[in-house]
Amino acid sequence: MTDLFFREAFRVARLFLGLFVYSFGIVMTLRANVGYSPWDVFHQGLALHLGLTMGAANIFVAVVIVSIVVFMKENVGFGTLCNMILIVVFIDVILSGNWIPLMRSFVPGVMMMIGGLFVIAAASFLYIGAGYGAGPRDSLMVVLTKRTGKPVGLCRGFLEGTVLLMGWLLGGYAGIGTVISALGIGVAVQIVFSVLRFDVKKIHQESFHETYLRLKLR
Repeated sequence: MTDLFFREAFRVARLFLGLFVYSFGIVMTLRANVGYSPWDVFHQGLALHLGLTMGAANIFVAVVIVSIVVFMKENVGFGTLCNMILIVVFIDVILSGNWIPLMRSFVPGVMMMIGGLFVIAAASFLYIGAGYGAGPRDSLMVVLTKRTGKPVGLCRGFLEGTVLLMGWLLGGYAGIGTVISALGIGVAVQIVFSVLRFDVKKIHQESFHETYLRLKLR
């Protein structure tokens, strides 16, 4: 029983740490001050056409993606729910604490953006590796990687480029940082996952039901 507790506590700690680091990376890309991320360009474009706020568009997209992921038979679980809730909370905490300075010139901004992408990639390794279910957008990356057999970085880059194009066509604002993010996140994920020898196809993501049954049977 004690071993189970410590193993579970380690997995939960890894999940929460990964989500916090992920949020830190997102704030780095925001404070880089060189343009929205591809997903935010899409959220903005969608919000303009549907009469939603950016936050509401974000939630709407997350729900739609989760539905697609479930339809494609990829598990969503405790980690998915935590991703949808805690990242927003952690971002607010980090921004309110003013921990990361706002970049006011181009070169430092680009450097901050690239650094943020690698932080996000490292955080993805942490929280996806916990096996409680990836966040909506990362679940889509995992599904695409499993279904196509292509490198995870290529799949991530394809998703980012696709949502950037869709967001731009819908009227979202894209800056140079947006392009760097769209092209760079796949590279960052591929490099980090390769260095850490992390294969998302080999990680079983538990559904809510699987987690409940596993803990109940113990």
